[in-house]
Amino acid sequence: MEINYLLESVDDVAKELIDKVDSKILFLYGEMGVGKTTLIKSLVKCLGNHEEVSSPTFSIVNEYLAGQDLIYHFDLYRIKDLEEACDFGIEDYLYSNNWLIVEWPELIEPIAPERLSRIEIVLNDDYSRTLRLLN
Repeated sequence: MEINYLLESVDDVAKELIDKVDSKILFLYGEMGVGKTTLIKSLVKCLGNHEEVSSPTFSIVNEYLAGQDLIYHFDLYRIKDLEEACDFGIEDYLYSNNWLIVEWPELIEPIAPERLSRIEIVLNDDYSRTLRLLN
């Protein structure tokens, strides 16, 4: 699946993405400033939580409740290595059967479950975005 969009339509993109993913684990790839957190805000809202969503750059994880589901939003940008991620219990989150949305997931790929959705976002020259659901 590939979607070209403007940030103004990110809520529609989130709804379409939720309908297409086959896992509660979403790994988001993209350069700094491409709109990963903006998409996550819309995903969390689409899943049923209307709290203010912010990037957990310094706290590493934010938790949201959506109905009976928990949503964990990770920003692993500041994590140095896999050992550091394991030290704070990333494996418990990965196998918790809750929604897990991860920015900068590259370091934890070796321990990730096989069933997850990889999402790439690219900023285009005209400031639109291209989202690709890679699996």
